[in-house]
Formats: sequence, structure tokens, C-alpha cells
Amino acid sequence: MSTLAGTVAAPNSTPDPSLPLASQQDGSYPRPQMLRTHWADLDGTWSFRNDGDDPAWRAGFPDPRDIVVPFPPESVASGIDEPGFHPVVWYSRSLTRADLDAAGFGERAPRLVLHFGAVDHRATVWIDGALIGTHEGGHTPFSFDVTEALAPGATGAPGATGDDVAHTLVVRAEDDPHDLTQPRGKQDWHEEPHAIWYRRTTGIWQTVWLEAVPPVSVGYLRWTNLDQATVRLTVRLTGTRTGGERLRVDAHWHERGEYLATVESTIGDTATEFDVVIPISRQANGQAQDELFWTPDTPRLVDATVTLVDRDGSRVDAVSSYFGVRTVGVDGPTFLLNGRPQHVRSVLNQGYWPDSHLAAPSRAALRREVELIKELGFNAARNHQKIEDPRFLYWADRLGLMVWGEVAGAYEFSPRAVHRLMAEWMDAVERDASHPSIVTWVPVNESWGVQEIRTNAAQQAYARALADVTRALDPTRPVVSNDGWEHPSSDIITIHDYEGDGERLAKTYADDAARTALVGGIGPADRRVLVGGAVDRGQPVMLTEFGGVNYQPGTQREDGWGYTSASDGDDWVQRITALYDAIRASSFLVGSCYTQLTDTMQETNGLLNADRSPKVPIEQIRRAVIGH
Repeated sequence: MSTLAGTVAAPNSTPDPSLPLASQQDGSYPRPQMLRTHWADLDGTWSFRNDGDDPAWRAGFPDPRDIVVPFPPESVASGIDEPGFHPVVWYSRSLTRADLDAAGFGERAPRLVLHFGAVDHRATVWIDGALIGTHEGGHTPFSFDVTEALAPGATGAPGATGDDVAHTLVVRAEDDPHDLTQPRGKQDWHEEPHAIWYRRTTGIWQTVWLEAVPPVSVGYLRWTNLDQATVRLTVRLTGTRTGGERLRVDAHWHERGEYLATVESTIGDTATEFDVVIPISRQANGQAQDELFWTPDTPRLVDATVTLVDRDGSRVDAVSSYFGVRTVGVDGPTFLLNGRPQHVRSVLNQGYWPDSHLAAPSRAALRREVELIKELGFNAARNHQKIEDPRFLYWADRLGLMVWGEVAGAYEFSPRAVHRLMAEWMDAVERDASHPSIVTWVPVNESWGVQEIRTNAAQQAYARALADVTRALDPTRPVVSNDGWEHPSSDIITIHDYEGDGERLAKTYADDAARTALVGGIGPADRRVLVGGAVDRGQPVMLTEFGGVNYQPGTQREDGWGYTSASDGDDWVQRITALYDAIRASSFLVGSCYTQLTDTMQETNGLLNADRSPKVPIEQIRRAVIGH
């Protein structure tokens, strides 16, 4: 990687009218911080089999059923609705000239890239029986250059003689429900859901799409806030370079019609990854800095166009993006946003829907999820045991919701489990690090996968390594090494406490003496708060799971439960209010996370029903959460 010594030009350019405005997109584009004009959405009806595993099926398979992608076969929305075990599933779809045209395929964009948002857990992809590639990791995206497989003249190629002969795309997904080294989050390894685990999400569960790009193209972008007036853009190119290209970055504040910066630089002849430092000159006036800062109350986004031009000045490639100007960190016992204390009022979000499981039932549902969280009075969400769809993060960026990014955990500690989770987590951090909404990283939850961490030095080293590799990949955000208890190396001390009595909760978190006793000793669930030689450095303390009060208006689930239960709606609101009053009375808690946003299968302890309707008028819930 090289850092470009670019020329900072006068900010007088206008947004490229041929590109979509990233900050104002409709939430359908699968990669919301790197947009092009054309893309082919391959979601919809595919062929499906889950009753065999025949190598001959690589070119297509007989007697298929229809499945609606991207919904998992366990779900009603998929049309399959078979919630049992699916260790191997097969998908097939035709790729036609219409798909290539929708992707923008042509003389200026002759390379074709096939993208998968997420396939759980291991995917193998063929086109016309030829292996395209494999990917492991059920929550992270992957792509393949399929130009040769789809080029005119290839077997069955559309357009070879002006016809529309289709190619056959086949995907095989392995998802062993009994492999506890596999990062799975809340997906149950029992056939029927039990305790806090839910039905599985196997195979394709995020959007599949096709995109045409130039011979040399922008393949990856990452925005990093260096301080409150400087942003760094990391650019990765793909394809074969001819040399002498220049990279241009234009930053524009659409809301105000202000052109903030233009940086242009020659990028050399051989390198493929570059850092571009972009000073935002208007931020030099400290009295005006707040106008541009991203916060939950003022979610300002800066649009940017990243353009690659050749030595003659012709445009080679261009993408539309956005970033937020904001910093996040800790200072002693205080959590900081843009250098100022920020109280975190969060809710645990499982990202699970009754009819579609981990896949959102629609793209609009992702926006509505963010809107509901904010309407309930929260300024943050902890996406629990799930690396969420990037389009959720787009709406969090745009509408103003802080997010804790969390991995989907494995349950076994072994070299294989370490390798798998570490690899998937690093991919997730790389994918999501540009989103201003993400303010904290959480690579481990409640000692899952490190159950003996209190005394096991190897497990302590693993949790520290996960935290440290996160800091190495992204030193700009706090990291929680083990959310809930048994912290070996955390920037924020987080506690899970399901005490249901408000008065007793208030005593546990009352004052500095209570803090010292809690952090230095054994906390809730009979777990030590610090392990592995970790010491209390005066970090911020947050109660990151509490509540979980069961209340089921209407139809009752016999297996429904919560950590405590309410007799009716009034009792439910009073219990939640008492818990929040205890938090508000604490002298040291700087954040909290209520369990949970929605009822999720047998866990009937949500603020909302599973269908996202409020259990009582939403104003009553909001009043309990914010205190007025």
C-alpha cells in the first residue's frame, strides 16, 4: 500500500450526474458505500434441492423445487418451509443476456463480477459445470470474476450468435448444524429451538447480484476518520493496469450544497492499493465543526465520487460513496462521540423475522427496523450474534443510530474454531469499518467459544488476540473483548445483569464504591468481571444486557419466557421503568442495552411483538426508556 501525495484542488466540482447519490439511495443496492449506475439483481425464484449431494449436479440438477432467494429453506418466505436440518443444499439459476444488460455489460464495462451478500456456511459456485470458486464464512460477502465463463464464445454464451442462450449458475452450500466450530450465532444445533437459540438460516440469505466493471476498476473503498477534520480513503483496484492512471476524490455535502474537497493524484504504475488523505478545510474553523459532525441527532453524511482516469484524462471507472465525519473513543470513565460525552441508550437487536429468519423479509424492513428503534427512544443498537446486512447499516448511517458491530459466535474452542471465527471476523471488520454508525466492536459474547476463559490461559489469549486484531484493523473504535463478563482486554467494561427488581439493581450500580466492588469481584451470573490479569483502568462501564421482561399480549406461547414476567401491560411498563430509573440513578453507568427489541420465537421478552407491532402504545415504551 502507498499513501498518495495528492494535490488538494479547490472544492468546485459538482457531483457526477451519471452516478446515484449515495447518501440518498433507496436502500436496495447491496453495497451501499460503493455504487455504480447498473447492477443486476439476481434475487427471486431459483431451482432448489436439499435431498441429495450428487457431483453431477454441478451443471444443473433434475426434479428441482422452486425457492425464493434470499430466504433460507427453513423459512416460510422461501417457499420451502422445512425447518429441520439441511447439511447440504443446492441452488440453480439461469443467467441470460437480460441479466448481463442489467449489469451494464458492454464495451466500457466488459468484466463481469458475481457477488454474494452472504451464504451460510461454505459455498461452492459453478457456471455451466465449470468451477468458479469457493468461500467459507456464513455472514460475509464474496465475489468472483466470471467474465470468461460468460464471455461471447464461451459454452452457451448469450450473444455469441445474437441469440439468448442461458448459462447455468449452480451454488452448493454446506451448513453442518452439529459443527460447533462453525460461527453460527443464535442458530440452534438442536432440531427444535430451545432456550435462547432459534431456527437456522442455511444457504443463500443475502442478495446475489451481477455487476459489469471496466478492465481496471475500483474494487474496495474504506473511509477512516483520522481526526475531526481529516478523512483517509483506502482504495483497492482490480484488473490489469496500464500505468499512469490518476485517482480523483470529490467530497460534497449534499444537504448544504457545499463542495468540501477535491483531491487528485497520480497512483504510479504497479501498486493496487492506496491511501488518500482528504482534509476537510471547513472543519478548520472549530466553531463550525459541529455543523458537519455525524451524531444520532444530526446524521450528516458527505457524498463522495471516486474516479479513476487514464493518462489521457479519460474516465476509466467511477463509483459513488459517502462517509460521516465523526470520532469515537473513551477517556477514563467516559464514552466519547466527537470528543464529547455520549450516553449510549441501546437495544439488543436479534435481526430475526418469523417468516424469513436472519434474512430481512424485504429491503424496506431494514429501514423500518432502524426507524422503530429510534421511535422507541434508543440512540443505539447492539446487533446481536449477527453480522447484519449492510443495508441496515446504511439506514443507521442515514437516520442516526449508533451500532455495536458483533460477530456470530462459535461454541467450541479448538484450532479450527479459532481459525474460522478469526477469519470471518476480520472480513466483517473490513466490510463494515466505513460506516459512521458503528461505534464499537464486539468479537466475543458471554464467553461463547471460550467457556473456560476464567482459568484457561489459551482461551484468554484467544479473546485478547481477537480484541487486538480488531484494534490493529481499526484503531479508531473501542473494542469489547468479551461482552457481559470475564473481560481479558476491553476498552469498555460491559455487564449483563437480568436482576428484575429495580431497587436491587439500583444498589448494584449506585456509586463509585459499588463500581469498585463490582468490577474487582464476581458479578452477575457468578462470573468475574475481569480475568487473565486484566485490571480496572477506570474504563467506562455499561450495562449491556438487562431487562428481558416477558409479556405476551393476545395469543400466548406455551414455551414463551423471559428473565422475569409481567402480569399485564401496566405491570410490564412499570417494571421496565423501574429498571431504567435504576440506571439513570447510577453515578457511573454511561450506557445500557435493553434485552430486547422484539419477541424472537420462544423469547417473548421483546418491547415489540415478533411482527414488530408494539405491545403497548409506543409512547409508553419511549417514556420508560428516556425517562420523560
